[in-house]
Amino acid sequence: MKALLLTSVSIALVAGLATPAMAEQGDWLFRLRALSVQPDESAKITPIGGDVSIDNSVVPEFDISYFFTDHIAAELILGVTPHDVKAVGTALGEVDLGDVTLLPPTLTLQYHFNPEGQFRPYIGAGVNFTHFFNADLPSGSVLKDIDYDSSFGWAAQVGFDYAINERWFFNVDLKKVKINTDVTIDAGALGIVKADADIDPWIFGVGIGYRY
Repeated sequence: MKALLLTSVSIALVAGLATPAMAEQGDWLFRLRALSVQPDESAKITPIGGDVSIDNSVVPEFDISYFFTDHIAAELILGVTPHDVKAVGTALGEVDLGDVTLLPPTLTLQYHFNPEGQFRPYIGAGVNFTHFFNADLPSGSVLKDIDYDSSFGWAAQVGFDYAINERWFFNVDLKKVKINTDVTIDAGALGIVKADADIDPWIFGVGIGYRY
């Protein structure tokens, strides 16, 4: 009887831990994700022509969501992404433009389809502001300086939360973000080179979250 009682208590405790609580109005969700940032880049470079090549980046990211209703939430993502940049196919051949770091806070308004369930898909749309900093030209470059203008653009997302227990959940998220920047390059004796660059990354995230 004692063994049966202990077994029953254990099963009840496990079941209680495994039972997800619904996301609801007033909840805060905090997520920590690993992001793969994959630029879908293109550029118009004057006067030397060519295009731009920007490498992918894998970075940690923190985001916060707040539920205005059981279905409507807002999400703010915070993180930075470093990238190596090259001008390719130009009249000067391939030109190494060094590296730059992006700070792209993005705010989206989301609709959550199944907030009371264990599997909780959502879609979202919003705005992005991107600030470029730590722009460093490669050592020994003939280029003198490079400057990136900040960018405002739209963002769209789709994803889901999967409840592990009452507080913790697993998250998968995909975003498309519009980022456009005017780049000014001081090429020394070659003069000023300008580029209208679209970065437009796909951002894929996987992580864990906590409901408060």
